[in-house]
Amino acid sequence: MSLKHLIVGLLTLLALSGCATSSHVLTGEARAPIDPDEVMVYRNAPADYQEIARLKATSKFSWSLTEKDKINKAIERMKMEAAALGANGVLLQYTEEQITGSVGTGAGGVDGNVGIGVGMSWPMVNIGAGGIAIYVPPAQENE
Repeated sequence: MSLKHLIVGLLTLLALSGCATSSHVLTGEARAPIDPDEVMVYRNAPADYQEIARLKATSKFSWSLTEKDKINKAIERMKMEAAALGANGVLLQYTEEQITGSVGTGAGGVDGNVGIGVGMSWPMVNIGAGGIAIYVPPAQENE
């Protein structure tokens, strides 16, 4: 296998795996897509809104290192999903830590008939978030 084929395969795998970082279940009527920058995040429900979909997203496959950056990445992905459905708001319901595996390393040596090994492992933690994609009528957006 050539290096070119290996790189193309890895890029394809990354592209396909990135698709699994957010999802939705339609519970209302979708609208025309909007710019994700126009999507507001609400911690409390506005007085008047229409539910469009239930959303889930994670920080998985991002380069985020801190918990704050991982939360922001999951919320950013929910905003993108909401915008694609024409929702101008996301009603944030929860964020949670998700342990998705671990990274380990080890070393060992042999001296005669005696073998000694040492290993360490670090958990890979992502942040998951869930919310509701909503449409807030223009008169309610700034309240």
